[in-house]
Amino acid sequence: GSAPKFLIFYWVAGLESQMILTQPSSMSASPGLTFNIPCQMNSGYSINSERARWYQQKPGGAPRFLYHYYTSTDQGRGTGVPERFSVSPDASQNLWNLVINGVQVEDDAVYYCSSWDYKLTGHTVIDFNEELRQKPFACHAKSGSRR
Repeated sequence: GSAPKFLIFYWVAGLESQMILTQPSSMSASPGLTFNIPCQMNSGYSINSERARWYQQKPGGAPRFLYHYYTSTDQGRGTGVPERFSVSPDASQNLWNLVINGVQVEDDAVYYCSSWDYKLTGHTVIDFNEELRQKPFACHAKSGSRR
């Protein structure tokens, strides 16, 4: 009798202590402007002790490494990633922002935020409409937990 309860207790505790990274459910921005995609870390963890990794996946392609951020002196872009991409931490909100300085239609893609274990979490989609390039476009996301 007691052994199963013991195991269940630690199984539940493990779930409660799991890191969860959350990306927004919806956003909007206009081409040419600065665009931020936040990646929120749950309480119990601190962005100051974790490394953020961002990936970009275009339709029909594999995820591409965009940027890693650990500290102001330990960060960097992936090979060939334009300088308009960067990451800005917000310790007060316990989140990282993927910053696209002058977002372009070619940035139409799915964006993933992950942490140390390289596993992808939620994703954010920047959705451009060819007929609405000069108008705000929508950015949608689904959230998920790191496992």
